[in-house]
Amino acid sequence: MSAHPDTRPGFARVRKVDSGRIQKQSVRVENTFLGAEQVGERTEQRLWEQGATRWEAFDRSYRGIGSTRAERIEQYIDGGRDALADGDVDFFHERFPTRERWRLYESFRERTCFFDIETTGLDADSSVVTTVTLHQNGETQTLVRGDDLTRERLGAAFEPAALLVTFNGARFDIPFLRSSFGLDLDRPHIDLLPTCRRAGLRGGLDTVEDRLGIDRALPDIGGRDAIRLWRNHERGVDGALEKLIAYNREDTENMVPVLEQTVDRLDRELLPDETVNG
Repeated sequence: MSAHPDTRPGFARVRKVDSGRIQKQSVRVENTFLGAEQVGERTEQRLWEQGATRWEAFDRSYRGIGSTRAERIEQYIDGGRDALADGDVDFFHERFPTRERWRLYESFRERTCFFDIETTGLDADSSVVTTVTLHQNGETQTLVRGDDLTRERLGAAFEPAALLVTFNGARFDIPFLRSSFGLDLDRPHIDLLPTCRRAGLRGGLDTVEDRLGIDRALPDIGGRDAIRLWRNHERGVDGALEKLIAYNREDTENMVPVLEQTVDRLDRELLPDETVNG
C-alpha cells in the first residue's frame, strides 16, 4: 500500500496484536443513550441497570425517566437507527461527550483510520512535517516529505476514513496538518489521550503501552530522536529515514491495541457482565 515498505524488526508481531484481539460483545452506539437530550451518564446507567442495555430493550415504563425524556430517547433511537444504516458517524459524534466518543469504535471500526505524524519541532510556524503514517483495515502507509507527502496524497489517503484515531491529535497532529497543508480533517475523531485518562491510564503513548503490556521493537527511540533521524537523513546518513519510518509506524500501529484494550477496560467498567460478554 505504501511506497515505503516497513523494514522494522518485529513488524509481524505488531500486526498479530492488531488481528489477534479476542472478539467479544463491546459497547457500541446501540448500547448508548447519551446521545438523547436530557440523558447523562447517571440516567444511562439507570437504564442499563433496569435492563435497557440496547436500544430495542428501551421501555417508557422504566422508573426515573418521565414521558418527555422517554419521547426524546425514542426520537434519538429512531435517528440513530437511520444513521447506522447510512453509516453516518457524525450523528453520534456530535451527540456524544468527548470522553465517551470511544464508543464509536466498535460500530465503525472498519472505517477507522489511526494516524500519527513526525515533525522537526512543536511549532507549526517554524517546523515541518517529515512523515505521516496511516493505518486502516490492517494496512499501513507512510508518506515522506520530499517524496509523496503532499496535500493531494494526504487528502486521498484520508478520504476513505469516517473516524480518526490519534494520541493527542486534537492538540497536535490535526492542527499541524491543517497549518502545514491546509488539510481539513474536520471529521469524527477519538483522541486516545483523554480516552486513556478516562480509563485511568495517564502519561504519554509509550507510558500507556507499558502499562498495558504492549511491547515496542524500537523502545529506545523517542520524539527527539525522530527529529535527529530526519536531520541525519537530510545529511545523507544511511538507514536514518528507514528507522524514522519504522518509529512512526510503530507509534501508529500500537494505537490499535491501545484503543482496543482501553475499550475493553471501559466495557467492564460500564456495562453489566452479561451485556459485555454477550
